[in-house]
Amino acid sequence: MTARPRDAVDAVDHVLAALAEPTRRHLLDVLAEQGETTATALAGRLPVSRQAVVKHLAVLDTAGLVSSRRVGREVRYAVRPDALNATARWMAALAADWDRRLARIKLIAEAAERDSH
Repeated sequence: MTARPRDAVDAVDHVLAALAEPTRRHLLDVLAEQGETTATALAGRLPVSRQAVVKHLAVLDTAGLVSSRRVGREVRYAVRPDALNATARWMAALAADWDRRLARIKLIAEAAERDSH
């Protein structure tokens, strides 16, 4: 696998850390399903307080997974897919790298087995 710039590594690290918490994953699912909404509306769909939802949304925002915008007196949140897409690309590249390694190991093992007969 090729080395990635430090910023890209940090971005993936932030996304993975944010997604490690089940409530944040659930928030993303609800936002993806419902579209742009408020923390109050999200809290109504989760077994946590509005304050907890706001804290989780702040972590998701720092990771680049959600955006917020003020509309009058309320703050509305929406999913931002770019950071998640970048993380998925990193995971796919990592999987492909392991597939190549395992294929080489298989070829070596098959050659060793043929040579032993």
